[in-house]
Amino acid sequence: MAIVAYLLGVATGALLLIWQRQKQRRREQRLVGMLQASDWATALGQVERLVEKQPQQQRQLRSLGTSRDTLERILQTAPIGYLQVDEENQLIWCNDQANRLLKMNQPLTGSVQRRRLLLEVARSYELDALIEETREKQISCRREWMLYQISPDPLHPKEEPTYPLRGYAIPLGGGEVGVFLENRQEAALLVQQRDRWTSDVAHELKTPLTSIRLVAETLQPRVADSQRRWLDRLVNETIRLSNLVEDLLNLSRLQGDQSQGLALKSVDLPQLIQQAWLSLEPLAQVKHLELEYEGPDQYLATLDETLFHRVLLNLIDNAIKHSPGYATVYVRLTPPPPDRDKTTLSAPDVYVDPPSLLLEVMDRGPGFSSKDLPHIFDRFYRADPARSRSSSALGSQTMPPTVASEVNRGTGLGLAIVYQIVEAHGGTIIAANHPDSGGAWLTLRLPLIAPTEYA
Repeated sequence: MAIVAYLLGVATGALLLIWQRQKQRRREQRLVGMLQASDWATALGQVERLVEKQPQQQRQLRSLGTSRDTLERILQTAPIGYLQVDEENQLIWCNDQANRLLKMNQPLTGSVQRRRLLLEVARSYELDALIEETREKQISCRREWMLYQISPDPLHPKEEPTYPLRGYAIPLGGGEVGVFLENRQEAALLVQQRDRWTSDVAHELKTPLTSIRLVAETLQPRVADSQRRWLDRLVNETIRLSNLVEDLLNLSRLQGDQSQGLALKSVDLPQLIQQAWLSLEPLAQVKHLELEYEGPDQYLATLDETLFHRVLLNLIDNAIKHSPGYATVYVRLTPPPPDRDKTTLSAPDVYVDPPSLLLEVMDRGPGFSSKDLPHIFDRFYRADPARSRSSSALGSQTMPPTVASEVNRGTGLGLAIVYQIVEAHGGTIIAANHPDSGGAWLTLRLPLIAPTEYA
């Protein structure tokens, strides 16, 4: 029996040894597989190299941590606000400036310990829309809006400051979005001061210019023919300055609450286009230009007729100035489809873009240069003079001096006024060069701010 017990113990020990060796071999095989080595000696060499590299990797990790801390300190002390949200629009990082700009009234600095929805701490739906737009498009987006503060206590409301904000949103990995916030209050005040100064100067100039023009027109029939050309030049220059003053006053009237003061009524837009062309037809006939209109014969839109007539005059006048002789000026009106006449909701809380009409004015001229395009709607900006000379060379040789003076008249405010009027109607206007003709192509989009109907 002792021998049997001894043999049984030896067999058990042998089995345990075999099991341990197999277990060790499987562990070595897994390690070799993880290290992508063909044998154990190669795997050991890779392990030795990893051990040697460990201090270097630790230094790299410390360097990355230092860089991250430096970046956080920079963002914390930056003069502009910065915040970051995750894929569910929960706030995960915020600096002091963003906290102050959005009036969060929360002890939020750096990484947020307890994530909360951004709308819970900052009641700015425009900011939320900017973040959603950036996440959907996966490109940097920008938006400006007025921040209106909501009193937390409805029983004891208090006046909160209102100021303009500008947000720059950038897409980050994993659905996160970072937003830089800028307070535009100082810039808005500078613009207001500039506009107020311009308006005051224009008002002061209007009366003396009118007096000078009256005196010059009174003297015109009383001087010799040889000297009359000097008075004619004086009258023309006075008229040009008066037009400049009037343009400045029109711009001033359109500042501020731009929709305020609009005399909206139902206007037949195709008829208004024809009226604007008839007013400028004498200038077009000198260069043998024709109007080609494409669109409905009648279309009623709710507009300020006087202001929009000014828009059409400026756009068509520019097209006439910069068109070569015997060319065509194109005007195209594209109403929204009949089924888009009313703003609809395709699903609960899903808003569909409101219907809008499209107005395009195109010419066959040389178009805009690339350096002019970003400034086309800026005040007092004029394109390259060579473009004007080349485009009006035909007409200047044949038209009467008074007509030539009117054609070449320009204050640099025409398109600025157009932009302001279109913006007052809630629309947008874009300047470009037509891909086919290469001429100037101005695209005006107007929302149907009141019910319209087809005649």
